[in-house]
Amino acid sequence: MIAADATAAVVFRNATKKYGDIVALDAVDLCIERGEKVAILGPNGAGKTTAISLMLGLRNASAGSISVFGRNPRDAAVRARIGSMLQCSGIPEYLRVDEALALFRTYYPAPLPTDDLLEIAGIRETANKRIARLSGGQLQRLYFALALCGNPDLLVLDEPTVGLDVEARRALLATIAGIAKSGRSVVMSTHYLEEADAVADRVVVIDRGRIIADGSPSEVKGTVGRKRVSFTSSVALDDLRFVRVGDRYEALTEAPELLLREIFARDMPIENLTVTGATLEEAFVALTSGGKANVA
Repeated sequence: MIAADATAAVVFRNATKKYGDIVALDAVDLCIERGEKVAILGPNGAGKTTAISLMLGLRNASAGSISVFGRNPRDAAVRARIGSMLQCSGIPEYLRVDEALALFRTYYPAPLPTDDLLEIAGIRETANKRIARLSGGQLQRLYFALALCGNPDLLVLDEPTVGLDVEARRALLATIAGIAKSGRSVVMSTHYLEEADAVADRVVVIDRGRIIADGSPSEVKGTVGRKRVSFTSSVALDDLRFVRVGDRYEALTEAPELLLREIFARDMPIENLTVTGATLEEAFVALTSGGKANVA
């Protein structure tokens, strides 16, 4: 059930977006509560970018409605409460980092201090550096700082960790999680499904313009109905249902008991046996491929 507009951060009601004869978003109902961390996933062309554009007021719906904090997302008062990190920002490259932050802070009635922004984004050492001379990772962290300039109640992040090394990625994800704990809503679109699994309270999967899954990461993984059987063995296993991953044999199966019974009947030595649920990536592939993923 869709919550009342006044109590939610974002509400889509029967929202549809068409580009000519192409239906990019098809009668979507979606409610994002205040304080939720939501990951929007989908294959290329699924409609997730369109959904984010409607949420930010960058495009108008062809039918239905979208509200942010109970109002039109194009309203100036609403925009002042949203911070967005998109893959292209169009910032003049001749500006220094601190100059870019100073410029963006003027767009908001109660911006965060520049020193706080530099600290949160981890770019204090680049404050006096020209944007043109930033590395890809530094530029990505600057985009994150710009999204935080207005101390937003809703933070919308499109592929926020692209170009970051492992350590910087973990630090940014921890920061995002901390921001949400303060009561802000976070909407993140990402191709790194392990990030969605680690950070999001809720996962929304869009395919062909429709929402095909919506729930906690564990709930979405549970829709697969498959288990991963994994073990090591000193004997080579010639079985096409298993793949070799490092020193382990792994298989996805809907009937792990039957598969294990068959393996045990071969009387082969098995060590380090684990049976676990599907990963979010495996669930995503199964959902968006129409259930055609290979299983044992």
